[in-house]
Amino acid sequence: MPEATAAATPVKQGIGKHGIGKEGPTDRTTARARAARKRAILVQSTRALVLVAVLGLWEWSARTSVIDPFNFSMPSKVWDQLKEWILHGTAQGPLWEQVWATLQEALIGWAIGVAAGVVLGIGLGRARFLADVFGPYIKVLNALPRIVLAPIFLIWFGLGPASKVASAVVLVFFPVFFNAFQGAREVDRNLVANSRILGASNRQVTLQVVIPAATSWIFTSLHVSFGFALIGAIVGEYIGATKGIGLLVATSQSTFNAAGVYAAMVILAVVALLAEGLLTFLERRLFRWKPAQPGADG
Repeated sequence: MPEATAAATPVKQGIGKHGIGKEGPTDRTTARARAARKRAILVQSTRALVLVAVLGLWEWSARTSVIDPFNFSMPSKVWDQLKEWILHGTAQGPLWEQVWATLQEALIGWAIGVAAGVVLGIGLGRARFLADVFGPYIKVLNALPRIVLAPIFLIWFGLGPASKVASAVVLVFFPVFFNAFQGAREVDRNLVANSRILGASNRQVTLQVVIPAATSWIFTSLHVSFGFALIGAIVGEYIGATKGIGLLVATSQSTFNAAGVYAAMVILAVVALLAEGLLTFLERRLFRWKPAQPGADG
């Protein structure tokens, strides 16, 4: 009887596409994809909750006078200021003109700084003698607080975009340069040696081996450098300009309009996030072969 009872009891076994009790690669891939989606939803939801909590606490603190609403403003006033600028423009003109002026200065400065940083970084990374000669000078220039150069550029180039572009260039150049330099130094020496054995010239080695190998290093610096370009343009406009987001900040500060200062910061944050998203998209398209980093799916 015990044997019959045991035989009558059903035994549950996993039935997958590859047989009883087996789980195939497709099942595991589906499970990982489902887990990744759940985690992404959780991360995005938590981010939204954190933002809502911070804004709500800020609004409540200002309305109950826990903080001074005149100095710290409140999210509702910042939103009203943004709507005012979007619908009716600013004292300097339409809002889109101010955003475009800053974005144009930042993009030009970023492009020049990136180009100069990549060329000089790869060049000095390949030429050890030149790196030894110019290395100390570059380190000294990098140690200088480059923001203080903005007034000098204003004197040299005037109130126009050129002074803001120059400020953006000096902020962008160094992070890109050091990453390109390190990327050129970290190239696998076996690859270089094999290329030379196959008859490649110095130019071919640089273009076909060194630069592709250093591309990952260079892209790493691009994420940070565009933010620096925005900072350079904003600081230049803050010191002296005829239009731009930095001028909005300066004008709002001079009239004790805290909401205007925060509204300008929100606009800058949106521009920076859009640029970061575009760079991340391009990087993923160019480096499909790279394995995903743990936790990078959020």
